[in-house]
Amino acid sequence: MSIKTSTLEAGIGLIDVSGSLIGGEETDKMRAAVAGFVDRQYERLIIDLSNVTYLNSTAIGVLVSAHTTYTRRNWQIKLCGISKNIQNIFVITKLTLVFDVQETREEAVKSFV
Repeated sequence: MSIKTSTLEAGIGLIDVSGSLIGGEETDKMRAAVAGFVDRQYERLIIDLSNVTYLNSTAIGVLVSAHTTYTRRNWQIKLCGISKNIQNIFVITKLTLVFDVQETREEAVKSFV
């Protein structure tokens, strides 16, 4: 599992996650990455999950926490690249109603208002 952070054009933060996101050190790194963008006042954030093979309830909790942090500030957060397996988890848990999910990173960038 790896988490890489970078910035895209127009000051959009990017967290690129790969591997399994199942708790412990991985979720701590994810929390820290989100907190880093919040601390630096990045009002728009994309979390790219296209290389994530599995996530569990702990990882979902981190994503929900990030969403809550951003929406409370009237900022925007988007997910992209969700595989069919992970999309099924999002549908079952009704998280598709909570998150703005785009198919690709490019579509996520374009969808910011």
